Formats: sequence, structure tokens, C-alpha cells
Amino acid sequence: MHGATALIEIGAVILSLGLLGAISARFGISPIPLYLLAGLAFGKGGILPLATSEEFTATGAEIGVILLLFTLGLEYTAPELVGTLRHNAIAGVVDLVLNAAPGVATALILGWGPVAAVALGGVTYVTSSGITAKVLADLQWLGNREVPVVLSLLVFEDLTMAVYLPILTALLAGVGLVAGLTTLAIAAATITVILVIALRFGRYVEMFVASPNEEVLLLKALGLTVLVAGVAQLLQVSAAVGAFLVGIALSGPLAHTARELLSPLRDLFAAVFFVFFGLQTDPAALPPMLGVAMLLAFVGIMTKIATGWWAARRAGVSSLGRARAGIALTPRGEFNIVIAGLAVAAGLNDKIGPLAAAYVLVLAVMGPILARSLEPLNRWRNRRRGTTPAADATRPVAPGPDPDPDELRMPV
Repeated sequence: MHGATALIEIGAVILSLGLLGAISARFGISPIPLYLLAGLAFGKGGILPLATSEEFTATGAEIGVILLLFTLGLEYTAPELVGTLRHNAIAGVVDLVLNAAPGVATALILGWGPVAAVALGGVTYVTSSGITAKVLADLQWLGNREVPVVLSLLVFEDLTMAVYLPILTALLAGVGLVAGLTTLAIAAATITVILVIALRFGRYVEMFVASPNEEVLLLKALGLTVLVAGVAQLLQVSAAVGAFLVGIALSGPLAHTARELLSPLRDLFAAVFFVFFGLQTDPAALPPMLGVAMLLAFVGIMTKIATGWWAARRAGVSSLGRARAGIALTPRGEFNIVIAGLAVAAGLNDKIGPLAAAYVLVLAVMGPILARSLEPLNRWRNRRRGTTPAADATRPVAPGPDPDPDELRMPV
């Protein structure tokens, strides 16, 4: 009977997601906010809490993030990634400073102490790679000229997390300097090994995964991605980073076929990820911290837009592309909740959890809505000014002119 109950719950959740997806398609909106609200309804303190399928949704959520980042990695090659990272390293530092500062300042103003400031700074800093990847795919922005800038910032953030999380864990646990440095060294070595394999031995990875049989190719690609992501996470590195680097190791027709085969699985488990995020949030805990969270979210939107705008401007992207880059970076999600969870589990401050949950929920909902609204607002603005999109697109931008950039698509 326990198994039957779990199957009924899982079926009901997936069917509900299908209905919500149909509603979002009918009204031309992103399904992500609806998935998050469904998670709130099915979670602890919700209208109809799940009883037996939480373990499935937790595992499915992890697979969802892994597949989102893997398919994102398939869009680019390893040399493109390294070149973009090198070019945008300064933008990554600007992103870190601008977006960690509000969290640090809030914790210090509220008198929560320096360790809480480090934790809350991480919560406000890092973008949700999963939500951003979903937004880019849903809005068909993946080929736009600003996307390599966005991706480089996401990867920079995830690599920063590989350094940050061991340090935060050491601070929360009060462990010694040697233990913290050891964990950090293992994380750095893991990233280096995966990146070298992707850069230097990508063709061997392709030979291993390739198969004329689509079923075999699907199983190999999925198994390798989840395996590498799991090993990365075991070694204190983001599973998302591991999955992303497996994706960039594959290229050409193989990457195209793998993307087509895995897209349905990605969409299913990505929806489960957003529901699981909502499941972890108790609606009753949100109202007391909602005022602070809303203010922090507004600042977070402004700082991410400023980051994306500045970074895309350095790459010679048009004004619309700069706005797309900034808005694509606004959602917060999986890492932010993980950081807050570490702080709460360590007994640091019981208010960090509800504040982080409210903050992330606001931005996880607002990010896709802002992204979906950007281009209609741009068309409305052009009509008001009496200009056409083409005329707007050909305006010179620093560091040089950018002919018709809003229509240009980079080769994938």
C-alpha cells in the first residue's frame, strides 16, 4: 500500500505539472512560478502535503538541475568556455562584490554576527543556474550574443561556490584551518581534473558516449553525466559544474543528438526541481521576514541587472542584449537554499532560513516574469518613441558598433 500511495502522489504531481504547463502555454507565461506555487501547496504547511514521495522528488530535483546544466553545456565547446571565462573574470569579481554586499550588510545591520554575514552574503550572491538555464531555453535566448557572458558568470559563480562552501562549512563547524584548506584543495583538484579531461580528452569522451543506437546513446550520456555530477558533489564541488563540463566535452552531431534525446527528460525533472524547491518552504514561516526579503530582493534585482548590463556592454552587446543578460541573472534558487540550510543546521540563526526562503521565492518567481516581459516592453517603448527594433539595434555600443545585434545569433 505504501508503494501504491507513492505512485498515486507522484502521478498526481506530474499530472498537476502538465496542467500548469498547459495554463502557462495558454497565457504565454513562464511555467516556473506556477511550479513553485504548486510546491508550496504540496509541501509542509501547504494545502495537501505529500506523505510518501518526498524522496523521489528530492532525487528528481537533483537530476533536474544536472540535466539543465548538462544540456546548457552541450551548446558550447571547451575552448569557448575557457576563452569566455578568461575574458569575463573581472565581471565575475564585480558580480561577487555587488551581489554579496547586500546580504553581508543586512546580516550586520540586523546584528546577526560576522559568520551569519558570510552565510547571507552567499545567499544573495549566487544565481540559480537551473532557473536561468530553463528561462534561456524557454525564451529561445540560447543563441543570443549575450548568452556566453551569462554562462561565464554562472560558471564563475559555481566555481566560486566550490571555494566558498568549504570555507562556510569550516566557519559554521569551527574546524581548524588545516581541515578547511584540505577540503578546499580537494574541490579545486576535482574541478581541474574534470576541466582538463573536457579540454584535452573530449574526443575520447565522445568516442565512449557515441553509438548508432539512440537508446544506448541516451543511457550512456545520462549515466555519465549523473555519475560525474555525483562524484563532483562527493568531492565538495557543485554537481551542476560537473554536469556542465561533461556537456562541453561533447560537440558536433553527437551533442545535437544527445540534446534531442535528453530534452524530454530534462523538462520533466526540471519541473520536479521547481516543485521540490517549493516543498522545502513552509508558507507560515514566510510572512514575518517578507518585508526584509522584498527589500533585499529589489536590491538583488538591481545589482544583477547592473552586473549583466556591464558585463554584456564590455562584450559589445546591444542595450536590449545587456538587459536580457542582467535579467537572466536575477533568479535565485538551489545554491541559496543549500547555504541557508547549512546555517540553520549549524544553529547559527533561526531567522536565516525563512528570510532566505522568502528572498529566493520572490526572485525565483520574479526572474522568469521579468524575462518574459522584457521584449514586449521593449517593443512598447519603441512604439512610444516612434522607432523600429532594427533602428534601435543598430545604435553604436561600447566598445564598438554592433550591427543588428538583437537578431544576430552566435553559432552553436
